[in-house]
Amino acid sequence: MSMLPARHSLFDEFFRDFTPGFLVKPLHGDALPSQIKMDVKETGEAYQVEAELPGVGKEDIHVEIDGALVTIKAEIKQFDQQGKDERSLRSERYYGLVSRSFQLPQEIDRDAAGAKYENGVLSLTLPKRRNSGVGQRLRIE
Repeated sequence: MSMLPARHSLFDEFFRDFTPGFLVKPLHGDALPSQIKMDVKETGEAYQVEAELPGVGKEDIHVEIDGALVTIKAEIKQFDQQGKDERSLRSERYYGLVSRSFQLPQEIDRDAAGAKYENGVLSLTLPKRRNSGVGQRLRIE
């Protein structure tokens, strides 16, 4: 094993960054993000989540809550539009599904949770489930 650091030329860096994206990017529109970028903040009573989902219709966003596990899924559809008096010579479509799941420290009250989608940002308000403070005793048979 060599103790010397690896040396790369400027062209190696350029082609490493350029080539993979160049081969897989769609010919129009933005590429499907590899992961949903988000911020999660905690207040005394709830968690606030802001997730970036640019170019997604709100009908194509699905949020699932199971206890403390939250899953955000979005289906991305990009189409080339064609006028009624035009003849289509080439049509490109880009479909994709991106999702992200994360575990919060405390279970969520699903009935009180809220979601809002505006300007490509999904905002979730996820109230913490209140514990009754009294443990439930198990009956031993």
